[in-house]
Amino acid sequence: MKNNIEEKNFLQITEHRPWGSFTVLADEPDHKVKRIEVKPGKRLSLQRHQHRQEHWLIVKGQALVTLDDKQLTLFAGESVDIKKRQIHRVENPSPELLVFIEVQLGDYFGEDDIERLEDDFGRTT
Repeated sequence: MKNNIEEKNFLQITEHRPWGSFTVLADEPDHKVKRIEVKPGKRLSLQRHQHRQEHWLIVKGQALVTLDDKQLTLFAGESVDIKKRQIHRVENPSPELLVFIEVQLGDYFGEDDIERLEDDFGRTT
């Protein structure tokens, strides 16, 4: 540690999906942080998780968020909390790229904790 700054070697890996991409910014035992980009006109699957809750902070663009049977429109600087087992989805209804930060809290953060209820790309479980 030099000047009270701790350097960590961390390789950021971006994974591409049909709707856009995500980059893992932190992967710790008690939380995971992702930067998610959603292409214009695309949306993620309608889903829920058994082991984690999520907090989404919109950084750029417009997000149409489904929470159970409600829909919210969020813009840069706005956020939403998603409870464990709550049905949710995010979509980008605008012609601009949507970027948001997702903070996951819980006891398991694997991609196999995604129960897809509807999916535009045929990935339902």
